[in-house]
Amino acid sequence: MQDTLDAAAVGRWCASGLAALQRHQGEIDDLNVYPVPDGDTGTNLVLTLTSAHQALAMDLGTLPDDGHTPHGHALRLLARGALLGARGNSGVILSQILRGFADTLAATPAVRGRQLAAALSAAATAAYAAVAHPVEGTMLTVATAAARAAEQADSDELGAVARAAAGGAARALARTPEQLPALARAGVVDAGGRGLCLLLDALVEVVTGESPGPAAGPAPAARPPATAVRETGSAAYAYEVQYLLDATDEAVTRLRGDLDALGDSLVIVGDGSTGQGTWNVHVHVNDVGAAIEAGVVAGRPHRITVTRFADQVAAPAPAPPPGGRAAVVVATGAGIAELFGAEGATVLPANPSTGELLDAIRATGAARVVVLPNDPNTQTVASTAAKEAHRLGVKVSVVPTRSPVQALAALAVRDPKRRFEDDVIAMAEAAGACRYAEVCHASKEALTVAGPCRPGDVLALVEGEVHLIGADLLDTCTAVVDRMLGGGGELVTLLCGADAPAGLADRVREHVERSWPFVDVQAYEGGQPHYPLLLGVE
Repeated sequence: MQDTLDAAAVGRWCASGLAALQRHQGEIDDLNVYPVPDGDTGTNLVLTLTSAHQALAMDLGTLPDDGHTPHGHALRLLARGALLGARGNSGVILSQILRGFADTLAATPAVRGRQLAAALSAAATAAYAAVAHPVEGTMLTVATAAARAAEQADSDELGAVARAAAGGAARALARTPEQLPALARAGVVDAGGRGLCLLLDALVEVVTGESPGPAAGPAPAARPPATAVRETGSAAYAYEVQYLLDATDEAVTRLRGDLDALGDSLVIVGDGSTGQGTWNVHVHVNDVGAAIEAGVVAGRPHRITVTRFADQVAAPAPAPPPGGRAAVVVATGAGIAELFGAEGATVLPANPSTGELLDAIRATGAARVVVLPNDPNTQTVASTAAKEAHRLGVKVSVVPTRSPVQALAALAVRDPKRRFEDDVIAMAEAAGACRYAEVCHASKEALTVAGPCRPGDVLALVEGEVHLIGADLLDTCTAVVDRMLGGGGELVTLLCGADAPAGLADRVREHVERSWPFVDVQAYEGGQPHYPLLLGVE
């Protein structure tokens, strides 16, 4: 019998829970019927807890001096690993349940019965807070019932409280068909709730040494194959979009409203960091590009995945015929236009109107078009043109590039053999992985975040913000390259402007080769006005 939940017990609980989910993965997948047939909750829970287990296994051997107890550090590793690896609605909710445990118990000297009850209550609260529109008869209901039963046990005995929580969860799981008619019609219990019960049973086994009995609830009923799949939400939306997001709390608050207006099954959860943190975003939408663009506006999305529900039960659709796709790029500069033209893109001068951009889209004659605006101010115009194009039967996705170097990175990964939606995601990821900078001369006196500048000063802007103010163009160019490569990078792209002095690109290249010998450099004559140098780091 385990008196307290120490770090070793946390590790055993994770391993035992993962093994239980793996044994029952197929069974849980078959339970998915809310509100329309689905088939991936078991798989999503396994993948989520696998990520948590890997994080725990890699880092538990080295405990930092961060003021947390060993079991608190283990729980934080568990919660962070689950957040970064969370798949689907159920996986995101599970990550928040684990975060509730971590936040409550991290600084607790010893975890006994009452502390476990408090952690279960915090976990249920965190899970509800993560879901934009909570529904009863789901994993949320089961988590709340487990917490309530643990509190009612009113005991310091860890095993007694763990048993009470598992029993309360099992009883709530058995009642889920009474709360959701879809479950009752299929004769099954909630899939996410079933997974949570397995994890609580594993906790009982770890702290008591006793194997749990059979789970409550009706067995899965035979039913026809799914015709549309999703984990939760209505049948009105065709795609599941999920990504990790580095953003501030305020930006995520706005993002919730933006995504809630686009679709349903919205879940956004964070890692508990104050100010800037990492968030896992999950939503069901029809407009994939808008969901990703909202993430770009909020912060830095990465690990972007898109699932088309119809593809989960149907054979993959054949790739569109050659010539069925096109790219429209907004850019200025003869050299830049030639680079994009060589990639098969249609180039439109900077600052186009909605009508001009729509005309360029239609002129491609393609049924599917990707637009690369290369400027934050053009993104709204591009989105408006995309909506108008949809009404005309042309499918348009906007990859929210903010610099020509990001557009070059995006076009480099295009693959006409991929589904259009998958290709757009690959392009968005490539663009997002390319950090960009611009070097120009100040035209007037101003106060910047890097200090005051005067007319004629050389300014280096990174991601649109002034980072360096210098007197010499070359020195400033090499300094900003060093600053960007200090954060990592394998490829530097240089675009020399129309006003760049002769040999600027060669001298920057030589500097990179001396200072960063393992970094490749590609230099082109861009011919853009106002900016002697544009650069990207991938």
